[in-house]
Amino acid sequence: MSENTTEVLVGSVVLAAAVAFGVYAAQTAGLSSGGDSYPLQASFRSLEGVSVGTDVRLAGVKVGTVSAVALNPETFRADTTVAVAKSIEIPDDSAIVISSEGLLGGNFVEIVPGGSPFAFEPGDVISDTQGAVSLISLLLKFVGGGGGDSAGDGASQ
Repeated sequence: MSENTTEVLVGSVVLAAAVAFGVYAAQTAGLSSGGDSYPLQASFRSLEGVSVGTDVRLAGVKVGTVSAVALNPETFRADTTVAVAKSIEIPDDSAIVISSEGLLGGNFVEIVPGGSPFAFEPGDVISDTQGAVSLISLLLKFVGGGGGDSAGDGASQ
């Protein structure tokens, strides 16, 4: 009987540790209840490297996450919904851009605050957007010379 009791105790400890880890992971990933955030809409030309769950940052601090992404079939732009913490009031002349964490890092959504005394309301559209910049296309432009006639004085034969 004592062997059976030991197995039950060990099983209970393992189950409790798994539940604690799950709660910690959900809180760290920002998967808690949706009541503490409000949605804002934005439309990007390129959303490369961003998907649902990507961080939304303001001054380098995480203030929300990307909650929905869909292709608009009329404009061929990426319509995006971001969930921002209710405690953060974003000025209504702010911009939203796709930024990179570095040369090898991933992308995140950055809110660049404006100076307006008025804040976005839940569901408002952020019209000042800047999509992701492709590192490959930048390198190709740099290697290719970036345009312009470098073959002499421009006289044709």
